Amino acid sequence: MTALPFEIPVNAEETAWIRRRVEEFRFFEEPAGAGWAHGANRDYMERLRAHWLDGFDWPAAVAHLNRLSHVRVDVGDGFHLHAVHQRSSRPDARPLLIAHGWPGSILEFDAIIERLAEPEDPSQPAFHVVAPSLPGYAWSDRPRQPTGPRGVAKLYDALMPALGYDRYLYQGGDWGCVIGGWIGIDSARVEAIHLNGFGLRPADMSPTTAEEGEWLQKAVAIRDRETAYLQLQGTKPQSLGFAMMDSPMGVAAWLAEKFVGWSDENPKGVTDPPYGFDTMLTNIMIYLTTRSFLTATWIYRGMFLEGGFSIPPGSRIEKPTGVAAFPKDLLAFPPRAMVERGYNVVHWTDMPRGGHFASLEEPELFLADLRKFVAAL
Repeated sequence: MTALPFEIPVNAEETAWIRRRVEEFRFFEEPAGAGWAHGANRDYMERLRAHWLDGFDWPAAVAHLNRLSHVRVDVGDGFHLHAVHQRSSRPDARPLLIAHGWPGSILEFDAIIERLAEPEDPSQPAFHVVAPSLPGYAWSDRPRQPTGPRGVAKLYDALMPALGYDRYLYQGGDWGCVIGGWIGIDSARVEAIHLNGFGLRPADMSPTTAEEGEWLQKAVAIRDRETAYLQLQGTKPQSLGFAMMDSPMGVAAWLAEKFVGWSDENPKGVTDPPYGFDTMLTNIMIYLTTRSFLTATWIYRGMFLEGGFSIPPGSRIEKPTGVAAFPKDLLAFPPRAMVERGYNVVHWTDMPRGGHFASLEEPELFLADLRKFVAAL
């Protein structure tokens, strides 16, 4: 297995095609006073498009990402994963694999990677940070067939020794927390896992208290309201691809709507996503310039082919597990006792605010909790 230095490229031809398609986009009707209630909001998308054409600098965004150390690593059979590999100068630094999900990217960790490697306070733990792009995402290779989270867990577990780490810590949200559950079950290398999302479900999720029953009712309501995308991407992703792969504005709307619905309320009372246009467009352009919107959806199909996201009956994740429960996540954590049916929870924090994209939305809360978890191990 080999790890080769990598620099994110700027493909001028692809960037020009994207710009032409954005310029040519024709807007359409929406219900009066729609806001975000029916999906992506026209007013927001018009303003995002205007900034895209007149204010956004993709080469500058790429240069900013390239300040970090990137690699592409052969993790077996010639399959390459892209990752940020930011080594610490500290001799006591511990390897940490930190994993994003959909519709995110390594951009989610932009504000924290360097601080994890070189903490401002020397009393805080330091890490050799490995932040991979999921298979089929960004600059990682595309799998030949849809690969689910358990399959990705095996690739991630192979990535760490390829970079020289026989033991490591793990952190994940969204797909990262599902992958982390499988790593906790299957890996002999991982020492502990920290999750900011409820991923793999315990085999038995039957409520035993009124609090658990209330959570389950809310979970069903959220599933019915928010997860049509999951059913589509998990069953018929190729049909979606024919629309999205030809429409940069379509991709932008599909992703932006999730950043609204899955984030905490903007403190200014505005219904826009709580992130600036440059941040939103950088994440969108990572999908567009690598032509990876479609293959990024394949993990959903892979999850269905693997059999779902429940812990196998009779199994439990015994690795020490830390939980950062952000209240406005897509699906907030259930009561601790329910989680402990499937996990060896040794650390639990109910966060005062924040949503699904925790390290992007609330980096200070995120960092403090991860450091506290690791310091106590």
